[in-house]
Amino acid sequence: MTSPTLSVVSLDHLVLTVANIERTVGFYTSVLGMEARAFDQGRVALHFGLQKINLHEVGHVVDGNVRHATPGSADLCFLTKATMPDVISSLRARGVQIIEGPSPRTGAQGTMTSVYFYDPDENLIEVAVLDPAPVAPRIPSDISGILKNL
Repeated sequence: MTSPTLSVVSLDHLVLTVANIERTVGFYTSVLGMEARAFDQGRVALHFGLQKINLHEVGHVVDGNVRHATPGSADLCFLTKATMPDVISSLRARGVQIIEGPSPRTGAQGTMTSVYFYDPDENLIEVAVLDPAPVAPRIPSDISGILKNL
């Protein structure tokens, strides 16, 4: 008898260990438009779309199972519906230094164009704009003639 197969379908949340929750909330809400919400007796999460980032401040044990929580060790990619020129303009207006890009990349949903910068803890942050999906060739309604020639 075989055991059932586990199949993950999406990401619900991730956890960032940060040096200062207030500074992190300020950055992610003002630069990336996330919403800060309190939960579980004063903990803080950053919400966006259908996901969230829970914040743990270094030196404050929230989960004893975490072994190596370190600020600045994450590499995160966020998708936006903004245009890349608008992304760059918005980051510059907020004093965020772009360290790489715009450059082509391949993400989970396809090809995209990305820029990279650091958050206050020096986590590497990528903001990407998905490339438009290629248009599928139109198939004629009567394809019998085409199929005969194959």
